[in-house]
Amino acid sequence: MDAFDAVLFTQGAEAKVYKGTYFGKPAIYKERFEKKYKHPNLDRLLTLERMRAEARALRKARSVGVPVPPVYFIDLTSRIIVTGLIENAVTVREKIVSLVIEEPSYRAETLQFLMDKIGEVVALMHKSHIIHGDLTTSNMMVQRREAESPLIYVIDFGLSSISEAVEDKGVDLYVLERAFLGSHPGIEGFFPRLLDSYSRIYPENAANVRKKFEEVKQRGRKGIMIG
Repeated sequence: MDAFDAVLFTQGAEAKVYKGTYFGKPAIYKERFEKKYKHPNLDRLLTLERMRAEARALRKARSVGVPVPPVYFIDLTSRIIVTGLIENAVTVREKIVSLVIEEPSYRAETLQFLMDKIGEVVALMHKSHIIHGDLTTSNMMVQRREAESPLIYVIDFGLSSISEAVEDKGVDLYVLERAFLGSHPGIEGFFPRLLDSYSRIYPENAANVRKKFEEVKQRGRKGIMIG
């Protein structure tokens, strides 16, 4: 990775992530691991499919107005995808955690803003049938901007897909709710605001998606009770 002027930033279950530059522009390099427990040909095929799906979802999301990092380069042989680095930003998770020390009125106002904007970007994705697959507060970023309100970016489309199925969109919302409630106890009262924002942006199908979301949530609860 030295040849790309990048240094290791973080490492997950699926990939190593590096920060660096790409032709002078701040960039993120994601290098997917080889799965030693899988047959090499199958692992290569699945990895290439996932990388193509990630790049396709990023480009489609960007084309419909969802704030996402630009795709700069894909190297299928080396399993590397290079995207733009979102500067002057923290994850939504970090932002919410930082609100603990703030005044209650400011905290509530900020959470309302976040829910409104997150609902909007998820609705924009679903209107174009983009399923993120891993909507968590760590996979969204809040970017500070001069003289403008902050912008919510969606990142890490490594599990994304394109689907018109209401079920898939409902599951996306369920994963997002679980991420909020699991990582940020005490803010459950704000999540309906996110859903209302989602409905405003996606009026043609939000009611069906929200109904499916409730069904998925009920199935999740039953699974926990049985387990």
